[in-house]
Order: sequence, then C-alpha cells, then structure tokens
Amino acid sequence: MLIISRKPQESFLIGDDIEVIVLEAQNDRVRLGIVAPKEIQILRKELHDTKAANQEALESVERLKLDNLKNMALSKKEQRND
Repeated sequence: MLIISRKPQESFLIGDDIEVIVLEAQNDRVRLGIVAPKEIQILRKELHDTKAANQEALESVERLKLDNLKNMALSKKEQRND
C-alpha cells in the first residue's frame, strides 16, 4: 500500500489519466474529487462489495434452479421407465 499525504487542493495521479484531488479534510472525513476518463468506472468500495455479493447470490440461485430442473427431468424420466 502506498501512503500519500496531501493537503486540501493538492492532488496525485494514478497512471497518466486519473487525478485524485483532496477537496476538503475535516474531522474524520475527507472529500475527494476524481478526474478520470468516462470509460473508467468509479465505485465506493462498499458498493463494489455489495454488487459482487449480489452477483454471487444470483449465480447461486441460477445454479439451484438448474439443479432443480435437472432433478425434475430425471424424476420424470424415471417415472416413465417404471
């Protein structure tokens, strides 16, 4: 982890095209401004984590649905064979 000290209105670069500007620092909060190309998605970490958890849950539900469909199909096939 790189640790950088900056005062309000100072900035730093990430690569050549992303600039992070310290807008304000008060008490336990820091306001940042981010200048980046439109194609770069910028999310707060907690939103990213929630999005990943939701995607994981969706994939789990889809797997359960597929398993249930497979089991139903096998059950019907076995009933026809009896």
